[in-house]
Amino acid sequence: MSTSDFSSLKLHPDLLKNLGSLGYESMTPIQALSLPAILDGKDVIGQGKTGSGKTAAFGLGLLHKLNVKSYKVQSMVLCPTRELADQVAAEIRKLARAIHNIKILTLCGGAPFGPQIGSLEHGAHIVVGTPGRIEEHLRKRTLKLEHVEMLVLDEADRMLDMGFQDAIDNIVEKVPANRQTLLFSATYPQEIEDIAMRVMHNPITVNAPEAHEASTIKQCFYQANTDDERMSALRILLAKHKPDSALVFCNTKLDTQDVADELVHYGFYALAIHGDLDQRERDQALIRFANKSVSVLVATDVAARGLDIDALDLVVNFNVAHDPEVHVHRIGRTGRAGRSGIAVTLFSDRETRKLEALELDVVADVLPSDTYLDKPIKRPTMTTLKIDGGKKQKLRPGDIVGGLTGQGGIPGDKIGKITISSNWSYVAVESGLVKTALKKIQNDKLKGKTFRVRILS
Repeated sequence: MSTSDFSSLKLHPDLLKNLGSLGYESMTPIQALSLPAILDGKDVIGQGKTGSGKTAAFGLGLLHKLNVKSYKVQSMVLCPTRELADQVAAEIRKLARAIHNIKILTLCGGAPFGPQIGSLEHGAHIVVGTPGRIEEHLRKRTLKLEHVEMLVLDEADRMLDMGFQDAIDNIVEKVPANRQTLLFSATYPQEIEDIAMRVMHNPITVNAPEAHEASTIKQCFYQANTDDERMSALRILLAKHKPDSALVFCNTKLDTQDVADELVHYGFYALAIHGDLDQRERDQALIRFANKSVSVLVATDVAARGLDIDALDLVVNFNVAHDPEVHVHRIGRTGRAGRSGIAVTLFSDRETRKLEALELDVVADVLPSDTYLDKPIKRPTMTTLKIDGGKKQKLRPGDIVGGLTGQGGIPGDKIGKITISSNWSYVAVESGLVKTALKKIQNDKLKGKTFRVRILS
């Protein structure tokens, strides 16, 4: 018997029988790595992409542990969006088919509150929901969590992107301390490590191997001896690669603003960050870039410090770095998390000595054809809305998600990052739905109040 067979696990016999009827023959890597520890009652951090089989991993774990005779909430799964919560609930119901009378309840924003209260009054074994709506039920004392034995944070990185960290902390406070906690995330930024330290006990970390090779960075070098040639080369490369997110490094504040302005002049979606910007301008630029509502960020090395963007498709050294370590740091911002990336350096005859200091065998590449400049410029996938209300107005990420996904709104999986500051909130939505989202917030109220909202541009 292979260790990747579900039958190698000490699972409830009815669950094993049902897995066979569903065609689940062998475990995926994330299941094989995590399920033995989950069934053993350990806290687990699982890193794996969408489609890796993580839902079945935690779903089997919580079903195996369930006491069907007790109509108390024994397991809770937190998801970033209503769509994912519905998918998770459907998958758990499918896994639970062979065990009768299991009640799984979804509690998500964008759905009427009253029927959810009625369902809770009749009891449930498993609750799957979004942080904002779960937190609302806890505030109104319509949901009790004192019997929860297993807490699952699914797509935790996405929940943090959407600004749900405070809501998660508030929810965890209401769950018994002696629970089992499972955290699944596609990426593992510092914020995930921080939340894991707060809510988990000696977790075991498992990382499903990528189906493709480890990250690779392709370096290219193009010669451009004049300012016009350098700008033309940059435009051609951006037009050819059509990056969702590209970072362009300049050596001076003046060049940074000039390059960004010229890119905008030619129709690119670009912004600059440098030391002459005030904090509000800098924050909004970084928010729009992180939201993918701006494709190109032009920055000095100093201004780019602290910039944490995982999915950079392209890095361009508009000027050669002064120091080899700076060059390595710049190009290392692409090709992260198992992705391939492209790092381009533009140089002139006068900068060959700098290139020699980089200790690289530099061979000038042939610049792509300027016919790429005739092609349409790729629009950003997302657009950022600015809402004139924030923490001081008691506005929460769940309020924004609920407001956008209510009747006549947009699907939750079309919402990107949510950032809430003292007096403003920023939310990214798919560009094709931005007008619908704008009208939804303009015409409806958030937390019973009307807030001014506009497209950030």
